[in-house]
Amino acid sequence: MRNPSPIDPVTFSDAVLAWYDQHGRQSLPWQHPRTPYQVWISEIMLQQTQVATVIPFFQRFMERFPDVHSLASAAQDEVLHLWTGLGYYARARNLHKCAQVLVNEHDGDFPHTVEEVSALPGIGRSTAGAILAQSRGVRAAILDGNVKRVLARLHAVEGWPGKKPVENRLWELAEHYTPHERLADYTQAMMDLGATVCTRGTPNCGACPLQPHCHAHGNGNPQDYPGKKPKKALPVRTTIMLILRDHEGRVWLEPRPSQGIWGGLWCFPQTEQSDDVENALKQRALRAIGTPQPLTEFRHTFSHFHLDISPREIRVEVVGTGDNNGRWVNPAAPGELGLAAPVKKLLGRLDTPRQTSML
Repeated sequence: MRNPSPIDPVTFSDAVLAWYDQHGRQSLPWQHPRTPYQVWISEIMLQQTQVATVIPFFQRFMERFPDVHSLASAAQDEVLHLWTGLGYYARARNLHKCAQVLVNEHDGDFPHTVEEVSALPGIGRSTAGAILAQSRGVRAAILDGNVKRVLARLHAVEGWPGKKPVENRLWELAEHYTPHERLADYTQAMMDLGATVCTRGTPNCGACPLQPHCHAHGNGNPQDYPGKKPKKALPVRTTIMLILRDHEGRVWLEPRPSQGIWGGLWCFPQTEQSDDVENALKQRALRAIGTPQPLTEFRHTFSHFHLDISPREIRVEVVGTGDNNGRWVNPAAPGELGLAAPVKKLLGRLDTPRQTSML
């Protein structure tokens, strides 16, 4: 066990920035230029998602929505379509809603304080700080997962950061060390340090500029920080996905309610029990032709539960007008729709229809 030397805020930021100048990521697409809009889009995409995954999504998104006005005026379906594959779709819905608030209430520009920015849809304190620090040089602390890990190890902060006292202590440290200069670089440096050196599994302590001052390293147990979330067995839910196909081989998709899982995304109709299938068809003015064919079952896992999915392929004919707002689509080319991940997976398994028209 080694006693780490104390570190003051200036020494801390100087060490982090010197490391960043040599090893940090300085050519990310949202850094050139660092506008509030570009930083905002990147920060939302980077929540729960790694940089390498985000880059192509960010580039496609910016090609279609180069500014907040184009995003605000877009249909939600188009926004969700471009988000397909990133997951956590509430981020995309809030992004769209936030763009509309910015246009309607802030003349298309971001406010200038953390309090005002964090009041916008889908933006919390850390994201607000990242936007303002990186795009406007505002002295604002951040505390994403990477920064939590660096600070928790540096000071051997006990406990899971999801607990309020632990989170409050980490915010105190984040505020304490945030410098008054080079805010954009410092903010990126802290995220990079956590993502590339002070990593979750096997931290590369030998490459860390803060190693001489790190309590967790001195104790020989950096992997114990931050504390892990108490384990809890995820509950299991089940659903039957109805892959309804018409005489042309097209499939029926309909938008999910805006709230709940896959909010606003297009999906196959679902029922909880086999006995409900006939009623589901009747609601959509459809009648089954032949026997439903079960497809291979699979599991889709959310952050808070497992969903066991039983797909049933059913040939149907239209017998009237149903109470729904779905559409028939070609499974090989469903159009620019935001699709739930299991739906996209199932569409890839289906045969191509004889015709490719879409109603």
